[in-house]
Amino acid sequence: MRCTLLLWFASLLGIALPAEAHQVNLVTARVVLTADRTVSVEIGLKGSDVDRLIGTRIYDTRQDAVDPAAVEAARSAILVYMSTHLNVTADARACSAGNAAILADGDGIIYRNSFACADAPGDLIYRSTVLTEKDPAARQVVLVAQGRSEAQALLDAGNTTVTLSTAPPLWSTMQRYLLTGIEHIFLGYDHVAFLIAVVLWARRLIPVVKIVTAFTIAHSITLSLAALDVLVIPSSLVEPAIAASIVFVAVENFFSRDVDKRWRMAFLFGLIHGFGFAGALREIGLPPNAAVPALAAFNIGVEIGQVAIVAVALPILRVADRLSAEDRSEPVRAAGLVYAVSAVIGLLGGYWLLARVLEA
Repeated sequence: MRCTLLLWFASLLGIALPAEAHQVNLVTARVVLTADRTVSVEIGLKGSDVDRLIGTRIYDTRQDAVDPAAVEAARSAILVYMSTHLNVTADARACSAGNAAILADGDGIIYRNSFACADAPGDLIYRSTVLTEKDPAARQVVLVAQGRSEAQALLDAGNTTVTLSTAPPLWSTMQRYLLTGIEHIFLGYDHVAFLIAVVLWARRLIPVVKIVTAFTIAHSITLSLAALDVLVIPSSLVEPAIAASIVFVAVENFFSRDVDKRWRMAFLFGLIHGFGFAGALREIGLPPNAAVPALAAFNIGVEIGQVAIVAVALPILRVADRLSAEDRSEPVRAAGLVYAVSAVIGLLGGYWLLARVLEA
């Protein structure tokens, strides 16, 4: 049973890349609606994603760039894919598409086209499943411009349309950012490792509530400051600091079992982790017309994710207590289990620290 628990913890634990012109698994789109109901669309896509989608070979990994000649040779295949997965409609009728252009753009491509909708009444709907139909984890950030106003929407595999004649509904925007926050905490193995390490000795609910609350308040502060560009710290400093916090907590588990005061440490390290959350949020951006609600929704999503992780980890620890206790009426925390899991977390944290320092 103990081996099974150790394997479960290890499976929970399993990167920060430098900023580029195009992000992997992220489509950026600018959609402009004019008074004559013409819709201009420009989409940016990473070259490696194009190859993955269509089977082309336009991207050179060593150069981190696309080959313009290869882009031109693949032009027809790219246009077929785009026409299949992108359109503009009015009352379910497709608007007339113009002559599309495909341009090489550093490490990716740019797709441009216009859609004439003057003869089609009703609200104009932009629909795109570019990349998201292939990878459910992919996202598409859409900037919608109409006159002097701009709005931003976030599309994914389950949300593929934007109504152009009105701004995206506030609740829809918040829902997307809420889910993105939940997804980020579950895919952020370093954050998961920290949360598990910090509660390994906890056997009562009150210390856990204090730890989670302190961590939440702290990362909410720095996440908000960084996301709103009030205080931004380079990821080259933030990511190694997050890894160092994991190592610290894991090592401390060998020397201290006092979880009652750990909320202070959780608050301190939560400030650092908040900058890490902000880095993920900056990749997709905040909608200018709903920045505060979207930020709040993302933060709530992160909180939901971390509460779920703790809610799963604690019952498993309590089961381990009862199974390892000689007197099952008064179970105690199995020190061997805590030391073993802490060692795994510490090694992972050390690996992440070294890798991130070398990448910086």
